Amino acid sequence: MKKEQEGFYKSTIEEHSKSLKELKKKLLFSSVLRLLIFLLICGGIYFFFGNTKLVLATIGIGIVLFLFLVSRHSNLQYSASLLRQLIAQNEIELEVLNFNFHQLPDGAKYRNPTHFYSEDIDLFGVGSFYQYSNRTALESGSDALAKMLLSNDIEGIEKKQRAVKELSAIPKWRQQFSAIASLVTIETSAATVHQWITNYKAFIPSWVPIVTTVFSVISGVLLGLYYFEFIPGLVPFFWFLLGLGISGIYVKKVNQLSAETSKVQSTFEQFNKLLLEIENVQFTSPLLVEKQLLVKEEQQKASALLKQFSKHLNALDQRSNMLIGVLLNGFMLRDLKQCYNIEKWIQNHSKNVVTWFEVISFFDAYNSLANYHFNHPQHTFPKLLKEGIVLESKASNHPLLNPEKAVSNNFSIKQDEFFIITGANMAGKSTFLRNVGLQIVMANVGLPICANEAKYTPIKLITSMRTTDNLTEDTSYFFGELKRLKLIVEAIKTERYFIILDEILKGTNSTDKAIGSRKFVEKLVRSNATGIIATHDLSLCEAANDFNEIENYYFDALIENDELHFDYTLKKGICQNMNASFLLKKMNIVD
Repeated sequence: MKKEQEGFYKSTIEEHSKSLKELKKKLLFSSVLRLLIFLLICGGIYFFFGNTKLVLATIGIGIVLFLFLVSRHSNLQYSASLLRQLIAQNEIELEVLNFNFHQLPDGAKYRNPTHFYSEDIDLFGVGSFYQYSNRTALESGSDALAKMLLSNDIEGIEKKQRAVKELSAIPKWRQQFSAIASLVTIETSAATVHQWITNYKAFIPSWVPIVTTVFSVISGVLLGLYYFEFIPGLVPFFWFLLGLGISGIYVKKVNQLSAETSKVQSTFEQFNKLLLEIENVQFTSPLLVEKQLLVKEEQQKASALLKQFSKHLNALDQRSNMLIGVLLNGFMLRDLKQCYNIEKWIQNHSKNVVTWFEVISFFDAYNSLANYHFNHPQHTFPKLLKEGIVLESKASNHPLLNPEKAVSNNFSIKQDEFFIITGANMAGKSTFLRNVGLQIVMANVGLPICANEAKYTPIKLITSMRTTDNLTEDTSYFFGELKRLKLIVEAIKTERYFIILDEILKGTNSTDKAIGSRKFVEKLVRSNATGIIATHDLSLCEAANDFNEIENYYFDALIENDELHFDYTLKKGICQNMNASFLLKKMNIVD
């Protein structure tokens, strides 16, 4: 399976590299052509110097042609940047297939010690599942992906699975979308853009469209009359000064709007391209169709509307050019016209912007989920049940372990069952617990899990595995544990949760810990809870004698020829071999 994915990424790199090589030749030719046009303009001015009409005609024609070539060159540069991003994407995937992913964003900003499970199952941070699976190109997409992983949402899992499968099957589209998104230069967050556009206060008067049109027509007539020598040059000159005077009345507010729009211009330019990608693909899965309709249901597509707004922003941004900023304002009141266009668009479409941005973020996030499935076709989408078995996975292991070295385990737990897992240090208990927790999270977001077969009744997750003290809140380690256990007890009163516990009540003496752990497990079982607890306290295993819902499992360790051996295999029963004393001696810590 891995070879198949490697073959796809390598062939894609080769294809884009060839295209980039050809594009570089076009860019070189474009640069030479622009230089040639510039030299011809200069030559024309020199040759016709003294003949004002021909000089102006040469400058006018030259500028139009030069601007066309600049625009064409910019498009070629954009295409080249897009190809470089596509090549980089595929190179990253080749690295990740070999488990070299620690250079990718780790999502540390999403870490939250009080969350129901994220800290305990290494969802974020260096070496985390997020770092391994995340391929979002937008900050808003990263936020959306993190929100999905943290949501504990068990609704619509089948729809999520179908969406992941469909997107996984169109890797070229996914990569094109991500490449375009990666070229977005975000100076302002999507949330800030939405806040600005929603709260924007218009300042351009309603008479501007009529006045600017009439003013431009009169300017054209005056320049024409001057060109054919019907009127002296002072007439269009004073008319030009009048235009600058009218524009100057609003220059302060225009400057403010220009400063604000310059920060969001790139976002809108690229987002219209992303919306176009979403609109032009044919989806069949209900969730993707539902999201797509949010940008297609209007008379005019969202991409076209956003492109229109981008043009308005770009037109206003061109005022920084002296030729446009002075001449066109003097003869056409251009700034007022462009500001009016921007304000009119905001008035008509600002309410839809947040929806469009959310759809873009959704697809950016789901591309990561689909990419995970594409890279792991051997993983299994759990068969969804309504009751009975909560989680059953055959030949499963943690997705971040190298499958060539990882030891697979079979696991099956029914509703209201509670497993006690014992085992020696380093035998695999904690990794197993994190794998079970991650399987539940992955199943809930619609991902396949690392197993040959799987059945799953949707359930929320809550854990207590890594409780810490908190100096800023003057909270001891033991009190931190109690708060976490209290959180679990309160949570299961109103909803069903899968509970994962790892060596609870570590912050007290062994006798107190044994008594407290036994009482807590009994409380959970009487509450019809489902879950797992790992412990070194073998006395806790005796609870299985009193409750049919409790079963004992263990991970073993063997000492042979003064060496420690682990098989990392889950077995039914109670662990009889512990290794702490052996390890202390082996590492020369004690005699």
